[in-house]
Amino acid sequence: MPERSYTRRDTVMFLACLGASMLMLFLPSGWAQGIGGALRQSVLAPLVWLQVRAEEGKTGRARLDVVTTQRDSLAYVVQSFPALHLENERLRQLLRLSRRLVNPYIAAEVLHQSQVTDGRAVLLSVGERDGVSAFDPVVAPEGLIGMVLSTSPATSMVMTWAHPEFRVSAFTEDGKASGIVAPSSGGEGALEFRGVPYRDSVPEGRLVLSSGLGGVYPKGIPIGTVAGIIREQAGWERVYRLRPAADPSLTSHVLVLTNGTPVDLAAAFVTDSARAAFAAARAKAAADSAARADSVKKAAANPGGTSGASAGAHPSPNAGPAEAPANSTRPDSANRRPAAPPPAPKPAARDTAKPTR
Repeated sequence: MPERSYTRRDTVMFLACLGASMLMLFLPSGWAQGIGGALRQSVLAPLVWLQVRAEEGKTGRARLDVVTTQRDSLAYVVQSFPALHLENERLRQLLRLSRRLVNPYIAAEVLHQSQVTDGRAVLLSVGERDGVSAFDPVVAPEGLIGMVLSTSPATSMVMTWAHPEFRVSAFTEDGKASGIVAPSSGGEGALEFRGVPYRDSVPEGRLVLSSGLGGVYPKGIPIGTVAGIIREQAGWERVYRLRPAADPSLTSHVLVLTNGTPVDLAAAFVTDSARAAFAAARAKAAADSAARADSVKKAAANPGGTSGASAGAHPSPNAGPAEAPANSTRPDSANRRPAAPPPAPKPAARDTAKPTR
């Protein structure tokens, strides 16, 4: 019986809803809208609320997807920003170097990043069609990378300074010592400055440049910095360890110096270090001037203290004896007699001698 009563009740509700819907279809539009609004605000209010919440949830999920996509994109950009900043800075340095170079050159991109312990060679994006030929030197903003070993129509292979067969004639920046630079025999990613006479001592930190002898590398290209003595033979020679100026594994763009008139390129590479030294000197001068201005301000704010202290510490040589205060008495002044007045000056003697006749 209960199940049958529920069935009858559902049937009656269904028929009532069907009749109400048919009635709403044939009612005038004004009456239909009024009745519909009343139903939405009373009987159908929970259903309307659920529908609104569902739409908001759907919109919120769509916005969440958009925000997540934007966050991922922003994280990717932020993650790649240091690399882009470093690449832009290196390109600026390369552009400044190209403006200072006198020799003809060809800009190239490194297609294969070399490591010091692998093939010791890099592949460039320029070749014979661009005017590159074998034995052309390759430089970076920091200094020497190597030379072109072989070429093809569109690419070229470069032998870096880490290659066992790399050799370059070099001399120190001050010109007091000369020798041959070769890769370190220990394979530690360093260079050796060989053949330096024993009498020529090279201090640490001294820059070593290419000498231009041999006709391959122009004069004045930075090779490395002296980092100490590896070995020495008494009375014969010293071998120094060099810290390379340029790292092929960190280089993405280079300049290939094509054949031209041999010139000294030291000015093209030293300008950056000289500019840094000038900037440091300018900063030091600015700091000194600021310190002087601060001291002048302090002196102007307290003129009496400084002038009185200086006057007390350094009396003027032309000043008379200091006057004692009126009420000041010395401890032994009571037992002293008053000083006698100074004798009156004698009148000048007249000349009474008579002239002789």
